[in-house]
Amino acid sequence: MFCPQCGSTQSEDLKFCKVCGVNLYAVMQIVTAREPEQKFDWNKTWVTEMFLSSAEKKRRKEELERERGITPEMKRYTEIKAGVIVSSLGIALGILLFVLMQGIIASGEVSSGEAQILSRIWITSVIPVFIGLALITNGLVVSRKLVEAAKRNSLKTNSEEPRSLPGDSFGPDKPTFSVTEQTTKHLDGSRQK
Repeated sequence: MFCPQCGSTQSEDLKFCKVCGVNLYAVMQIVTAREPEQKFDWNKTWVTEMFLSSAEKKRRKEELERERGITPEMKRYTEIKAGVIVSSLGIALGILLFVLMQGIIASGEVSSGEAQILSRIWITSVIPVFIGLALITNGLVVSRKLVEAAKRNSLKTNSEEPRSLPGDSFGPDKPTFSVTEQTTKHLDGSRQK
């Protein structure tokens, strides 16, 4: 058997790879549990995505983000953080260029025309500053409206779904699988008392 992690050859009776420690027993279970007559699904390939409409691509992207737990609020904060980072880099670049060009000018090896050009190069750092400010503004103003719209939509869909009981700590999103499910099952009776 080949280790899927490092590619080394391993004995069939080993549970873990001798080189990298990957769980070979779990890999063997997955390989043997696979259905032998499983048909190939073209809907799960990149070929299908080439022919999707823009609305379907958007729907799939939103579904994938929902599965990953990416909310509009998280996107908003990420956009604001990106704006702060880009603006900070623009300011740092401006300071670096200003100091560097003043050093070149102070060396005295440039003509007065070149010195005037070099003394103004730091202005190019205004571009990332403005881009960062635009991201911050977009995150604070525009994305806030998108977050509020998403909350309104989720409230509408949640009002149609059944509500959980007040004592239920998991709510409607109870996980379908838990590693500790069997070890804590005896606690369910004590929680209801």
